[in-house]
Amino acid sequence: MARPRGPRSCRSGRFKDLGERRSDQVEVIVRFKDVKYTYPDGTTLYFTGEELTVRRGERVALLGQNGSGKTTLFQHLLGLVRPDSGIVEVFGRDPFRDFDAIRSRIGFLFQDEDRQIVAPTVRDDIGFGPRNQGLPPAEVDRLVREVAAELRIEHLLDRLAHYLSGGERLKVALAGALVMQPELLILDEPFEGLDAASREELVEVLTRLNRERGISFIISVHEVSLAPLFIDTIYVLSRGGRFVAKGSPREIFSRPELLMEHRLEPPVVGLICQQLRARGFDVPIALTPGEAVDALAKLLSGVPAPGTERPAGDV
Repeated sequence: MARPRGPRSCRSGRFKDLGERRSDQVEVIVRFKDVKYTYPDGTTLYFTGEELTVRRGERVALLGQNGSGKTTLFQHLLGLVRPDSGIVEVFGRDPFRDFDAIRSRIGFLFQDEDRQIVAPTVRDDIGFGPRNQGLPPAEVDRLVREVAAELRIEHLLDRLAHYLSGGERLKVALAGALVMQPELLILDEPFEGLDAASREELVEVLTRLNRERGISFIISVHEVSLAPLFIDTIYVLSRGGRFVAKGSPREIFSRPELLMEHRLEPPVVGLICQQLRARGFDVPIALTPGEAVDALAKLLSGVPAPGTERPAGDV
């Protein structure tokens, strides 16, 4: 059975970790548990272990090596594939059966943002979704200008989308999702291929959207050092689809052996702190460069700064 086109996509040490800030009473908008799926070639993937949930306003990350099923999981949430068994719910509905009822509430970002660009100019591309819904041209133009201003890309509106830089195309794809005012963003490896400045900018944008619009998001990442900057809850997936751990960034990254067991490299700052602790130094496990600097500054507080030591014999 042919499936309709997926929802319009999104991309779509200065950040505070706001993990564990939300009550268990907040509405659950995503449920994914014990899902079994058979690929066309007969290969079966069975997601076991922890139930994946996303609460309204929550920021969730999936960590897992290639082959752990992250993209397949996202395809289920988007209603693009039907599970053999298990629970898949988005906004309380079966996304495969009720695709049309929820698609406007979700924005999705492919790994390759070029797959998202469907019109020649940035203005036309951002306006694709509203035009497709039959909104009047004046309303489409207003929505496009508003979201372009929010993402600070007004100067790109009349540019050809395919000639933009990777970071600029990312913003265009994000604008194409935000113009539809989604409640949930699903981002599949959005940091892949971006330079450091563009990665930092994306973290800033996602943090602001969550804070100002209350948008929830679930994101898969390889760059684990970014997760503590803007994520509330992390799920660790092993190869084959098993959820082996769930916790806040601090809980997950305080277990480097767990990450290494599943071929995920812990944040470097955390490993440095682990080595210091192994040698008897009383330092906390840092999650960000800023936390590492604070820990080392405290550790060295009684040590004279270079160049300030008094020569031997001075009184």
